Amino acid sequence: MSFTGEAKNEVCHLELSEAESISQLSAIFISNAVIDDKITLMTENSNVARRIYTLLKKIFNINPQITIRKGYNYSKKMHYILEIKDKKILKSLGIGSVPETFIVADDDLIRAYLSGIFLMTGSINDPKTSRYHLEFNLSDKKNALFVSKLLNNYGLNSKVLTRENRYMVYIKEAEKISDFLRLINAYNAVLYYEDIRIYRDHKNMTNRLNNCEQANVDKIIETANKQLKDIEIIRSKKIILNEKEEEAAIYREKYPEASLTELSEIISLETNSKISKSGLYHRFRKINAIASKFK
Repeated sequence: MSFTGEAKNEVCHLELSEAESISQLSAIFISNAVIDDKITLMTENSNVARRIYTLLKKIFNINPQITIRKGYNYSKKMHYILEIKDKKILKSLGIGSVPETFIVADDDLIRAYLSGIFLMTGSINDPKTSRYHLEFNLSDKKNALFVSKLLNNYGLNSKVLTRENRYMVYIKEAEKISDFLRLINAYNAVLYYEDIRIYRDHKNMTNRLNNCEQANVDKIIETANKQLKDIEIIRSKKIILNEKEEEAAIYREKYPEASLTELSEIISLETNSKISKSGLYHRFRKINAIASKFK
C-alpha cells in the first residue's frame, strides 16, 4: 500500500464524536459528491468507502448502495461507488459551495473537516522519494480557497494552483506536511514520515560535509603541488634560500601532502621553534616570488 493509502487507512480508523463525524462527512460530500436525483460518491480506496458507509449508517441510519467497478483505461484500481437516495442529509451536513459555519465551528471540527478533504482528494509523496509534496485535488475554486485558508490558519503555507478545470491546493515544505499529518491525528504516518525525513536530511548533510571535506583536501593538494613546483624551480636554478625559507622548502618536500596547519605543527614540534600557519604561508609567498622570476 502507498504512503497515502496507509495515512488514509489510519484516519479511517480514528474515533470521532458525532459532530466531528458530520464535519468529516461534510468535507467528503463537498469535495466529491455528484448531486442530482440522488447523491453519488466515488473513491478508489476501499477503507474510505467503508468509512463513509459506516458514518452514514451510524449518524443517519442510512445504508448506501455500493457498486464496485474496475477502473477505465486498463486501470487495475477498483472504483467504489456509493449512492444515497435521501438528499435530506445535505442540510445536516451543511452542504453549500462552502460548508455552513457550524461545520467548522471550532478547532476539533476544522481538523475533522480537513481529514475528510484528505480522505477524498488528498495525496502525499512518500518521503523516500526525491521531493516532499502534499496536494488536494478539488473541482470547485471557492472550496479550494476555503481549504487553503483553513490550512494557513495553522501556518501550513499552502498555495492554490489552477489545473485545467480543477484546483490544486498544495504544500511543499516537509515540516509543514508533517504538521498536517499531526493536525488530522495520523500519528503513525507522522512517525514514519519524520523517521524517513530525518534520515534523508542526515544523509544529505553527511554528503555535503563529505563533499566539503573532499574540496578542502583537493585544495590542500593543489596548494602543496604549486609550492613543490616553486621549490623545484629554485633547486634547478641552484638559488640559495635564507634559513627560514629553506626550512619551509625542506619540510614541504618531506611532507608533500600536509596542509599548512599540519606542516606548521610538524615544524614547530621537530625544530622546537614555534611557527604559525600564517608565518609559514608568508615564507611560501617569498619562495613563490623568487620562483616566479624564472617561470
